[in-house]
Amino acid sequence: MAEITQELIENFQFEGTYTEGVPYGSGHINDTFRFTFQTEKGNRRYIVQRMNKSIFLKPEELMENVVGVTSWLKKKITENGGDSERETLNLVPTKEGKSYYVDKNGDYWRVYLFIEGATTYDLVQNKEDFYQSAVAFGHFQGLLADYPAETLHETIVDFHNTVDRFAKFKKAVDEDAFGRAKDVEEEIRFVLERESLAHVLCDMLAEKKIPLRVTHNDTKLNNIMIDDVTGKAICVIDLDTVMPGLAVNDFGDSIRFGASTGAEDEKDLSKVACDLELFELYTKGFIEGCGGSLTETELDMLPMGAMTMTFECGMRFLTDYLEGDHYFKIHREGHNLDRCRTQFKLVKDMEEKAERMKEIVNQYR
Repeated sequence: MAEITQELIENFQFEGTYTEGVPYGSGHINDTFRFTFQTEKGNRRYIVQRMNKSIFLKPEELMENVVGVTSWLKKKITENGGDSERETLNLVPTKEGKSYYVDKNGDYWRVYLFIEGATTYDLVQNKEDFYQSAVAFGHFQGLLADYPAETLHETIVDFHNTVDRFAKFKKAVDEDAFGRAKDVEEEIRFVLERESLAHVLCDMLAEKKIPLRVTHNDTKLNNIMIDDVTGKAICVIDLDTVMPGLAVNDFGDSIRFGASTGAEDEKDLSKVACDLELFELYTKGFIEGCGGSLTETELDMLPMGAMTMTFECGMRFLTDYLEGDHYFKIHREGHNLDRCRTQFKLVKDMEEKAERMKEIVNQYR
């Protein structure tokens, strides 16, 4: 790493003298480091990342997205009187003025200013954190509401194309490459009975009933920086999956993950349900953060977003199980099956609570 570190120091516009480089964070996709430089004004820290080319096949396009979105956010935040150094990611250019650097091994690197005085959390410490993440992701939507989403690249093609996910699931069932279909007939039937669910939002987008938006596509708590002093969310991070999509899907994925009463791989399904108190908390924060940028139809479809994202995720886990567990990392036999069952239990619970979820949305719209 020392040799690469020197190469990076020589090629990015760092300030000061390099003093330290350490691995940083809990991300599983990119290799992330924190570099410290000594300047006349004290320490200056940076986030340095090697992008994962096996997942992001076109890093140049990914970085075009990041540059476009962060530049837009910086402008909007400044116009609103905010602190653009803390409220959005700030790329540090190379000495050639580019947003990324390709090292001698062909690896792609980028550098961000380190956001001081703020922390990310992998797990919800308290309900306020969940609410703050909702406000932050809603605010992200609001700031980018008039960004031309169609100009963004799809960093992962068909990522939330639920119709395509359904087709891939059916193919996995038909091929049954690992002879597992006979053991999961109930789960397969669950998906097949809900084919129409895979179409609802995709069809609405195709019919222009809901707009194409800039979406984050990984709306977990640990992609929000919380101010250490105020406890308020200040910045949305990890913009690698920012691409054109549906705002209701960003909302829905947060509910899928954050409002569940059980872990994503909980074996005891009696522990798994959609917590309506947490659903309400997130709904309130998200709508508030959006600041009126969502259409009436999008607001109507927020519960459907939660149901669709949960269904899609469960379907993906089941597809991976049928295909021999090659995509999601597993830590035990049948791990993907456990994951898919929790998602399907959540879907069923959401179906039963759909009317109440709609009432909650109506309360805050």
